[in-house]
Amino acid sequence: MLLIRAEYIFKTHKEINDMKKSTMKFALAAAVTAVMAFGGMTAPYAADTVTLRIGYANNPGEPFDLGCQKWKELLEKESNGTFKVELYPSQQLGSKDDVMDQMVAGEPIATLTDGAFFADRGVKDMGIVFGPFLYNNWDEAFKLCQSQWFKDQEKLVEQKAHLKIIGADWKYGARHTLTTKPINSLADFKGLKIRVPTNKIQVKGFEVLGATPTPMSLGEVYTALQQGTIDGVENPLAVLYNGKFHEVAKYLLLDGHVLNVTNLVVGTEFFNSLTKEQQDLLIKTCHEAGVYQNKIVDDSEADILAKFKAEGVTVVDPSKEFKQELVEASKKFYTLPDFSDWTPGLYETVKNAMK
Repeated sequence: MLLIRAEYIFKTHKEINDMKKSTMKFALAAAVTAVMAFGGMTAPYAADTVTLRIGYANNPGEPFDLGCQKWKELLEKESNGTFKVELYPSQQLGSKDDVMDQMVAGEPIATLTDGAFFADRGVKDMGIVFGPFLYNNWDEAFKLCQSQWFKDQEKLVEQKAHLKIIGADWKYGARHTLTTKPINSLADFKGLKIRVPTNKIQVKGFEVLGATPTPMSLGEVYTALQQGTIDGVENPLAVLYNGKFHEVAKYLLLDGHVLNVTNLVVGTEFFNSLTKEQQDLLIKTCHEAGVYQNKIVDDSEADILAKFKAEGVTVVDPSKEFKQELVEASKKFYTLPDFSDWTPGLYETVKNAMK
């Protein structure tokens, strides 16, 4: 879907639209007031069917897409039809940043996003959750997302980024690196142009390994690999396989540089427009769908890896020594001057929170 920005086109049209919006808002407020007086409503959406759009870059059939299908099923059923859910995979609603901008503007949209993107939207400390090799295992990653530190950060996300985290327990997967050239040592990263999402945290995470990170939308990656604009891409196995990137990049390094627990978010304006019952149901069904999705991620990884190998991809499972090289090189990420605006002692705070 094309997002057309027309802030300066036909001023008279804008004025007319503003008048229409004001009239509609006045009429809606009057209607809500009347119904509340007689029926006990607490929010504008209480008597209406709420249509929630879920937009994401993942392709149909990926674990995340299947999780969203389950969420749609649960939310529509448990709300007795008062929620209607529409799914928009493959970036049909635009890039992640485009979608979040729509959400902040009040649109009834949900998407997945992570600490690295929250950092770019003013919640600086949240960026650390996407730091390279921060976690030793999945238990640590999930514990951090359940910690008081994380709950405090969630409040800042609402205040500064105007986004409401409604699910913080979806296992997106361990992020690995798929390239057009083999990587068998830390030195092999030097100069490789690796596609990363459009955020500062992941750019710096690959810079410390010696690579040349190249931020771009996931939808542009296949062509960029094909044309040699980039040398590689990082993501969980399911995303790499379903994107068919292995058709043009034949080397897979199982580095697991980030253990990615993702967040499901909506805009605060939309969330606050719901009744308490609707808010609770949104959060409850999101969690239930996340449990379902997490099992798919766990159950599918061995099968996806086998498919990679069967389709001609050379898979490198780094030796203990190689993995330690990567971990040691990544330590300087946490002391980069780029993150001088982090709360002092943040690394130690986060490590303690995940114990």
